[in-house]
Amino acid sequence: MKTIQLAHGSGGKKMYELIKETILAQLGINTDNGLDDAAELHVETSRLAFTTDSFVVKPLFFSGGNIGSLAVSGTVNDLLMKGATPKHLSLGLIIEEGFALEDLNTILKDIKKHCDYAGVTIVTGDTKVVGKGEADGIFINTSGVGEILPETNIKGSNAKPGQAVIVSGTMGEHGVAVMAKRNELDLEGNITSDAMPLTKTVLPLLAKFAPSVHVLRDPTRGGVATTLNEIALDSHVEISIQESELPVSPHVQAVSDLLGFDPLYLPCEGRFLAIVDGDKANEIVAFINAQDQNNKACIIGTVEKTATTGGVMLTTLTGGKRVLDLPVGELLPRIC
Repeated sequence: MKTIQLAHGSGGKKMYELIKETILAQLGINTDNGLDDAAELHVETSRLAFTTDSFVVKPLFFSGGNIGSLAVSGTVNDLLMKGATPKHLSLGLIIEEGFALEDLNTILKDIKKHCDYAGVTIVTGDTKVVGKGEADGIFINTSGVGEILPETNIKGSNAKPGQAVIVSGTMGEHGVAVMAKRNELDLEGNITSDAMPLTKTVLPLLAKFAPSVHVLRDPTRGGVATTLNEIALDSHVEISIQESELPVSPHVQAVSDLLGFDPLYLPCEGRFLAIVDGDKANEIVAFINAQDQNNKACIIGTVEKTATTGGVMLTTLTGGKRVLDLPVGELLPRIC
């Protein structure tokens, strides 16, 4: 009998197969237009974005955040990746019997802090308590609604040859921060999670450059490499990126080298990928770097050509080329 494995939640090949071949197939949902992070809803003359996500990160508290701040950041950012102004969230809590009230208060305070920062309100919610040993402290589900900005048409299937690929900041901090806390590693460099709502960067970016921005995605589970593969598959294009241009902090690179991880596959929770018109790319990078939140945005590659199956190619530091494929196994389970 086939069973669900941890790898089915990794953001890699097994998760892609589970979603497309089992969940969406059984629900009869058409995926011809790709799988974006939020759905587009048409209500009279408005375009709304709606998204939902569940958070089971382990441990609940890590350097730079906790499950509550992560839940708000993740859901707000999914709305932003659809070109929407985040408006309202729901909050569902599943709490294990015996969970410390002090820890719950800390989580809720961080939820409020990050909602205020992102400019969203929690308008509905639900709380359930399960028996001891029937959960792992606390799980959180958040859904979000936002209003899609005028003159935006942002989809994972919009990548076209000649466009540039931008990453908004350094890669992998969230993955390393959670991994270090989980394994009680004493790392030098004070690596903290990058988890943060991107409202104050993405909304000004779209206000100024909306017609030139075609794809936005946050590289969460599976990191930059997996997210670019998803875009390439949805858009039927080949994407080429340059290893020499990838922004990785020395501390993240050192930990990755020590433990055998590739920063391209480490999750980020406060970064985004943008695929934009090539002739606007340098101006967009300069604009992102002028914002308070991100100051290491850079162009990492280009959309090269149409391709039936899609794919991502990395040019290495030595000038060689290798395919960046979807990961097959589980790299970091329960990372968000």
